[in-house]
Amino acid sequence: MKIANPNSRFEPCPEFTGRAVIVDVTPVRKEQSQFGEQEVFRVVFEVDMAKPDGSRFCVWSRRMTPTLGEKSNLRKFIRGLYGRDLTKPELADYDTEVLVGMGAQLVVVHEHKDGETYANIAACTPDKSGNPLKPTGKYIRLKDRPPKDGAGQAAPAGHHGGYRRAEQAGGSVGDLLATKIHVGKCKGLEVRDLSPEQVGALIQNWLPTAVANAKPTADDKRLMAALEHWQSAQAGTSADDDNVPY
Repeated sequence: MKIANPNSRFEPCPEFTGRAVIVDVTPVRKEQSQFGEQEVFRVVFEVDMAKPDGSRFCVWSRRMTPTLGEKSNLRKFIRGLYGRDLTKPELADYDTEVLVGMGAQLVVVHEHKDGETYANIAACTPDKSGNPLKPTGKYIRLKDRPPKDGAGQAAPAGHHGGYRRAEQAGGSVGDLLATKIHVGKCKGLEVRDLSPEQVGALIQNWLPTAVANAKPTADDKRLMAALEHWQSAQAGTSADDDNVPY
């Protein structure tokens, strides 16, 4: 007997590059991981791409633990979102609720695994467009939803109606410098393994062609985001010592 998968009706966020806005920081819940049971949460974005019903596609971050340690996923995420590392006073009293309503520039790519399609955030950087995206108001935060099926518990932090949790494959959201080169003589190396001259050559010789490509691959999008971030970080470091590339 074949059992239908109710999650198969979920339509993941299409591959996307552009404006987005944070509409939720999900409640902390306990999940099993390779390190045992952990308290985790996710950040939910609406992207600037409408559905037929007038709502927008949403994409979920990888799961994060509520800690701001230097190597934590949350610290890396915030660093990418702000374009800099926060100061000690800012970190000392940081409330994740301030993220809700914050605009960003996202790169969303697809991963295909076991017949399923996962929408993953490959890059999250500050929105410098001057016209940040505003929430539609159609997304209901998980903490504000009624109990599910009368069981007295709200929907899990990884679900939105028929939403199937899309785990982030590979590295952390902000770990752009771990992106592997898939073109040229440096193929197979990570961006952080290259010298500034090698990265500069990619930016000068490969990046303009990739940006002009109407149908970039997922690997292209990751590398484009990494190179653009590296370029922005280098410029920021020159102008302000507080801007730390990650």
